[in-house]
Amino acid sequence: MNDHRVLVAGAGPVGLTAALALARRGVPVTVLEAGPGLAAESRASTFHPPTLEMLADLGVLPALLERGITSTTFQYRDRSAGVIAELDLSVLAADTPYPFRVQCEQSRLTPLLLKALLEHDGCEVLFGYPVTDVRQDAYGVTAVSLHDVRGDWLIGADGASSAVRRSLGLPFEGLTYPERFLVVSTDEDLPVLLRGIAAVNYVFDPDEWLVLLRTPDHWRVLFPTDPDSSDEVELARVQERLRGVADPGRPWSVLHTSLYRVHQRVAPSFRVGRVLLAGDAAHVNNPLGGMGMNSGVHDAVALAGALADLLDGGEDRLDEVAAHRRWVATDFVKTQTHGNWEQIRERDPVARERLHAELRERAADPVRARDYLLTTSMIDSLRTVVR
Repeated sequence: MNDHRVLVAGAGPVGLTAALALARRGVPVTVLEAGPGLAAESRASTFHPPTLEMLADLGVLPALLERGITSTTFQYRDRSAGVIAELDLSVLAADTPYPFRVQCEQSRLTPLLLKALLEHDGCEVLFGYPVTDVRQDAYGVTAVSLHDVRGDWLIGADGASSAVRRSLGLPFEGLTYPERFLVVSTDEDLPVLLRGIAAVNYVFDPDEWLVLLRTPDHWRVLFPTDPDSSDEVELARVQERLRGVADPGRPWSVLHTSLYRVHQRVAPSFRVGRVLLAGDAAHVNNPLGGMGMNSGVHDAVALAGALADLLDGGEDRLDEVAAHRRWVATDFVKTQTHGNWEQIRERDPVARERLHAELRERAADPVRARDYLLTTSMIDSLRTVVR
């Protein structure tokens, strides 16, 4: 076992992925989680092919596949006209052993990561330990929590309101989208109400775009909201808006609703001395395209790998890796997700029809479809070398 202990702030999918990646390299890890246990909220729910490859390397993919839904296709739809184009990820069969998405809530992954982590000697997870400050010197890092915890390095994966990032004095610049996002979870049989839909559907409309996502236990419907309306007004309109998606002739069965603001922000650096940032602590983006959790997992694997190499006596590549992961956040994830937001709500009828035609042409051409899916599946984000 390595003599160097690494601290990880946050026991979400990003923090636990980083911890497990280090543990599998023989590095002892202490994870500090503010909550009393693993979060149970249904947040991110799409796993892209390169994320599946990483989870396979960590030994948890078979169990995730048992719990999730494999989806080889996704659709772009028009609110009025129906299907615009259906993209088939099977054209990526030569590029990845997992040419599909897995639809599964992140709360089903984190117990798998936790169980695998605790099978490694020297690894622990401390619940009810919020990290409120970080102090570092030439020899290590102290995480200020319920009790101070000392380690050689620290990875901050404590979310968008990261205390680790704030303790480093790093700004979190970017923008807040004007509309809030309303997510409604339902156990309605949507393929009966909307014939021919896929497990993942991006529905274009200039007035009220939608995203329809299937998870193992329910469907999620994502709406934009009026920036000038109150939360109470928006929640009171849930049934009205659902009937606008499909009308079953009765109220929809609603399991859960949530309203939240969406941001596009990034820290100026993902490394400050012996402290690294990953996932939402380092960058946040809108959810259109399902790249947030996935890019955070990619951060975790890349940074943990470089840190384990250093602790094994290798060269210090952490600045290089941190800079590359920041490039992915700004030039890839931010660009793709913001572009998705602009396209799904396009108001110009000429531009909208041009976009629809481009999507149809891509879907019909296997070569163009592959090039497009290499980007939307995030494979390209890992292949690109920044010079």
